[in-house]
Amino acid sequence: MDTAEEADICRVCRSEGTPDKPLYHPCVCTGSIKFIHQECLVQWLKHSRKEYCELCKHRFAFTPSRIYKCLFTGSVSSLLTLPLDMLSTENLLADCLQGCFVVTCTLCAFISLVWLREQIVHGGAPQWLEQHQPPPPNAAGQANEAQAAGQAAADEPPAAQPAPADPPAQNEAEPEPPDVPPDQGDDPELEEEEGAAAEDADPNNGAQDDMNWNALEWDRAAEELTWERMLGLDGSLVFLEHVFWVVSLNTLFILVFAFCPYHIGHFSVVGLGFEEYVQASHFEGLITTIVGYILLAMTLILCHGLAALVRFQRSRRLLGVCYIVVKVSLLVVVEIGVFPLICGWWLDICSLEMFDASLKDRELSFKSAPGTTMFLHWLVGMVYVFYFASFILLLREVLRPGVLWFLRNLNDPDFNPVQEMIHLPIYRHLRRFILSVVVFGSIVLLMLWLPIRLIKLLLPTFLPYNVMLYSDAPVSELSLELLLLQVVLPALLEQGHTRQWLKGLVRAWTVSAGYLLDLHSYLLGEQEDNDANQPVNNNNNNNPPHGHHNNNNNPAPAVGEGLHAAHQAILQQGGPVGFQPYHRPLRFPFRIVLLIAFMCITLLVASLVCLTLPVFTGRWLMSFWTGNSKIHELYTAACGLYVCWLSIRGVTVLLAWMPQGRTVIIHKVQEWTLMILKTLVVALLVAGVIPLLLGLLFELVIVAPLRVPLDQTPLFYPWQDWALGVLHAKIIAAITLMGPQWWLKTVIEQVYANGIRNIDLQFIIRKLAAPVISVLLLSLCVPYVIAAGVVPAVGVTPEMEILMQRRIYPFLLMVVSLIGILSFQIRQFKRLYEHIKNDKYLVGQRLVNYERKAGRTSSVPPSNPVAE
Repeated sequence: MDTAEEADICRVCRSEGTPDKPLYHPCVCTGSIKFIHQECLVQWLKHSRKEYCELCKHRFAFTPSRIYKCLFTGSVSSLLTLPLDMLSTENLLADCLQGCFVVTCTLCAFISLVWLREQIVHGGAPQWLEQHQPPPPNAAGQANEAQAAGQAAADEPPAAQPAPADPPAQNEAEPEPPDVPPDQGDDPELEEEEGAAAEDADPNNGAQDDMNWNALEWDRAAEELTWERMLGLDGSLVFLEHVFWVVSLNTLFILVFAFCPYHIGHFSVVGLGFEEYVQASHFEGLITTIVGYILLAMTLILCHGLAALVRFQRSRRLLGVCYIVVKVSLLVVVEIGVFPLICGWWLDICSLEMFDASLKDRELSFKSAPGTTMFLHWLVGMVYVFYFASFILLLREVLRPGVLWFLRNLNDPDFNPVQEMIHLPIYRHLRRFILSVVVFGSIVLLMLWLPIRLIKLLLPTFLPYNVMLYSDAPVSELSLELLLLQVVLPALLEQGHTRQWLKGLVRAWTVSAGYLLDLHSYLLGEQEDNDANQPVNNNNNNNPPHGHHNNNNNPAPAVGEGLHAAHQAILQQGGPVGFQPYHRPLRFPFRIVLLIAFMCITLLVASLVCLTLPVFTGRWLMSFWTGNSKIHELYTAACGLYVCWLSIRGVTVLLAWMPQGRTVIIHKVQEWTLMILKTLVVALLVAGVIPLLLGLLFELVIVAPLRVPLDQTPLFYPWQDWALGVLHAKIIAAITLMGPQWWLKTVIEQVYANGIRNIDLQFIIRKLAAPVISVLLLSLCVPYVIAAGVVPAVGVTPEMEILMQRRIYPFLLMVVSLIGILSFQIRQFKRLYEHIKNDKYLVGQRLVNYERKAGRTSSVPPSNPVAE
């Protein structure tokens, strides 16, 4: 029985696996049909003409067989067969797409490196990198400016201020290079040991070179690239050199930035015995590569210290720059990727009871789709951090400058997160990260977990929210959740009235708390009192607030330090910018504690209202339509949210109109009624018809050909298509506004400029809705007429009819894209032709006289003796 369990056999040839022909389990099937040889699977797929398992319907996936596969398979045979793999046509389309992705990553990495170089050059290098290096020419002024700018953005109070980015040695090291003995160049034994590297350590021969040499000079002067030079139409073969360099640089990029860190991390993980844990994470490649980068950074800093010890100045500086590159890259990954991911998972864990879920459910969903699960949690975390930062910016508009001294001001023009990543040491970033996790995690506990517990205690039947996902739908309710995050909430929060209401509530709470606790001067400031009466303490702009300055110059424990600009919430332990003095009452620390407690209670009550009122209102309103049947809480929450917003807006408008009299009110009501009717028509066309057609077209072009086999019939869900269409329309509109000027961008900008109050219904229908709807209807109807009307009349087989109906939409998209690319290239070739003709053969030109009458333009043809 043990032999039967250990003998895994192929489902096709019924033979065991060998080192040359290993067994794979490429689908969900288990048992005796779990394993299969790759050769057997390829032969069966060619025979069946299908790309998925006929039992579990799972689509088989293959990795490319080009340079990337050769480097990451870990076998010598793949390296030997690389030339044959390069000429193979197997998986050509997939390899081309993945190759484009690799080239894009290479380009982005190169641009990032150049940009980081500019940051280091203009902002100054860290102290530990420059402390043994003389200043480069004409860099002292820039270094002093960078030091002055960085002083305001420092991360510690003045008493604990670290050394500036550029050391004083830059102004004192002009006579001779520091830390270099004068007789070092006369030591023959040292020269003999160093060999070719003696120039790096010899001050007599290389001091001037060390002063002028800069390891950051990565960019070199290159010839101007033109179309004729790139395509080889200038009579040279430079374009072949460009192709060679592109392939070589991409291969070098894969070797340096992927191959080496991956294998360094892989050997380290295997050596430490963590291989099973890394494999269980379902992100083995990413985690292994990050581990490799961490070890590479540690190796670089050790080598930098060794090079500084033996006084290899050039090597020391080059190793230091490489360490900065790796350090900044890892910090960006941590702050953009890891921190929002932690916030997203913590939000999910704290809200499990709200959806009647458990950690076991989340574990099963992660195992079934790890990539999708991690992306959704990262997205939720990013949204949470973004709105938290937006609220902090609103608080700064209300509170006295200096109250939020421990929070980084994102509107500060001197704030540069990349410079902080370059200059601040790792332990400071680690401390920021830990404090950020503590602060953001505590806020989630206060505003999510605790309110849910109170709701379950006070209203036992209110929870859980009904968010049942139906398995028969091709696109889950996720599309509607994305719609809520990307459309509903921004539409409400971007309204000027909503922001003013929230700002007014914050100001009212601040005034109430200030007078109740005698902290009005501390929270809001009283300039007239400050002018009349001198305050108890009068701090300048470079000192922290009261209570922190008078404690033997030691900073009080920070509430928390946060993120860089990546996640929009930097917490700072430095001096405030624009600090205003205030009156400090008696028992000031005790009053601050009461203020914090009052703030926590307010946040708890606000969270309870936000979690219950919109859903309760939406449930009550939708009960008149659907009865007692359960509805997805997304619909009830969105409906209740908008109803509450409209109710508050209506009340505020009526209160503003009442003092003006009945005639004015009637006139205003008529104007608003007409505006609402126009808005409803525009919303029906722009937010209803266009997204529905766009989502249906996306379903026919992308989703159905990829998900539904030819022997199955695709099902379409209009609500899901409309929800996805709204997201697509928003993305297309954003890309259009960022792109070049054309008619659609002009129309959209005009509509935005007019706004809702000055809405022009005729302009929107004639210039925006009608052209877009016409194009979408033609894109939907013309392929259907061809596939369902023209093709059957030709007399093809039923299989061909089905193939045409299912593949005509992506085929026509490919044809249209190809025509667009060809037309663009033809225009470029025409410009190239005119440029070459005018540059090589045009000798002279004469001005043409303009005359009003057509056909009577007096002109002399330009002399062209070569053409003659």
